[in-house]
Amino acid sequence: MNLKNTTYYSDDTLRDWIENENLNDELADRADSIRKEIYGDKVYVRGLIEFSNYCKNDCYYCGIRKSNKNVDRYRLTKEEIIGCADIGQQLGFRTFVMQSGEDPYFTDDMIVDIVSTINANHPDCAITLSLGERPYESYKKFYDAGADRYLLRQETSDEKHYKKLHPEPMSFANRRRSLMDLKEIGFQVGGGFMVDSPYQTTDDIIKDLRFLQELEPDMIGIGPYLTSHDTPFKDFPNGSYTKSLRLVSILRILFPYALIPATTSLGTINPLGREMGLKAGANVLMPNLSPTMYRKSYSLYDNKICTGDEAAECQACLSMRVDRAGYQIVTDRGDVITRQAEIEF
Repeated sequence: MNLKNTTYYSDDTLRDWIENENLNDELADRADSIRKEIYGDKVYVRGLIEFSNYCKNDCYYCGIRKSNKNVDRYRLTKEEIIGCADIGQQLGFRTFVMQSGEDPYFTDDMIVDIVSTINANHPDCAITLSLGERPYESYKKFYDAGADRYLLRQETSDEKHYKKLHPEPMSFANRRRSLMDLKEIGFQVGGGFMVDSPYQTTDDIIKDLRFLQELEPDMIGIGPYLTSHDTPFKDFPNGSYTKSLRLVSILRILFPYALIPATTSLGTINPLGREMGLKAGANVLMPNLSPTMYRKSYSLYDNKICTGDEAAECQACLSMRVDRAGYQIVTDRGDVITRQAEIEF
């Protein structure tokens, strides 16, 4: 089997899986079996560093959108970012995820400097970036500086739906271009979408699955849409927890080798959401390494969990909960299995 050979099912089958509330257990058992065959009971952790909540965009669903005047904005310094990575390495993290809004303050040279320094300090660790849309040349600089992975959810694969979620001048075509650029450069790429985002239909989700089959990502991140009270979408309901779990299972069935997180949004909508996400086929968790004082300010949606715990406490708590769910956290870079083979040889 190869990551590039995704499993194909008809639109009618996918529609039934997505919409049928009675299929959760059946799909989860199937997905868990596939994941265990490839990855065993291993759960990979990534240390999340949310280093800026400034954003030039005004996405209608996002709590840190440009027009939200109620956000306590912050930016970490280079020293603070590197300090987070240093602490994370001591705690056993072997992947760091640098995430921010689309913040023009952080120039290409600044990102290259930070990535290069972390790479030099921790050569056994992987660096993942999640900075939004940038030009090809910027992505290439980040890759050459030592960044290994890039997360950029497509959010929706239907252009009409995209325009309902994003104002001008944001571009559906540019989002797709960015993902394809990242693939061409050589990044391990992560895509994904929100479940039950405003105006989303089952056909939209099927388009997302088809686009992901075209993209062939190494990582796929999904979670329920969660409302932020400071956005134009404040009156829309949260996404379905059970449908989100079904879609985690569907992704594992379609993409056997993908790295799929049990996301913070799953844990926010249900106290056992992350554990159930693992049982549904996920194999990644992303504890927060950001300085405690800033975590509540990186609020993409309301009631985000784990904003008050130290990373060490979070790690100990997660390890115990993962053990109880029947899995084990491993201190590993956690590359997609085909990438591991490339690195070993």
